[in-house]
Amino acid sequence: MELLPCIELETYSNPSAAVIWLHGLGADGNDFAPIIPELDLTGCPGIRFVFPSAPSMPVTVNNGYVMPAWYDINGRNLMDQEDAVGILNSANAINKLIEREASRGIAYDKIVLAGFSQGCAMALHIGLRFPHKLAGIMALSGYLPLAMRLDIEKHSANQNTPIFMAHGVYDSVVIPERARTSYAILKKIGYPVEWNEYQMEHSVNHEELVDISRFLQQVLGKV
Repeated sequence: MELLPCIELETYSNPSAAVIWLHGLGADGNDFAPIIPELDLTGCPGIRFVFPSAPSMPVTVNNGYVMPAWYDINGRNLMDQEDAVGILNSANAINKLIEREASRGIAYDKIVLAGFSQGCAMALHIGLRFPHKLAGIMALSGYLPLAMRLDIEKHSANQNTPIFMAHGVYDSVVIPERARTSYAILKKIGYPVEWNEYQMEHSVNHEELVDISRFLQQVLGKV
């Protein structure tokens, strides 16, 4: 399997930490790259931001229209006939990006897995099953996929990994209740998950960026 195409940005040369940031349905690796200067990470060690692009595929909920997607979506409530095969295929591809960062000298516990919307679902799915401890998981405007399998498939390596969840109270794409249910599941299993709500729709705002910056400084440390 070839590596996914990626955009890479480094806050300093010779970074000692990495953030792999997964976009949402229909977007690509360019989606979140422009916000990095807004995060004000001058106090952090050098960070390599990796923004992969998902392959294009027909998406059932969008009448089979071909678009970048990490997996197929079969229903509006996101839980109908979840595409377990598609999720697994994308997980394997994203795991290769994590391993590449490790091969480039970034310790696993200095890698943050982040995602927005469908990318959020992938970040949670992968991070909670990954066999090495990660620095943190950022779950933005998304939900926990294949939730019924988590208690069986989770790996103890990331049982204590900090999870930052954020959601807009007016989100009509991934309704807030879906995300809150995911948060409740993670809390019940014992994960250290932080929940944040913002006065916005399916997007990211300045207040959330401030909190993301705080979280990254918390889990990656300061110079």
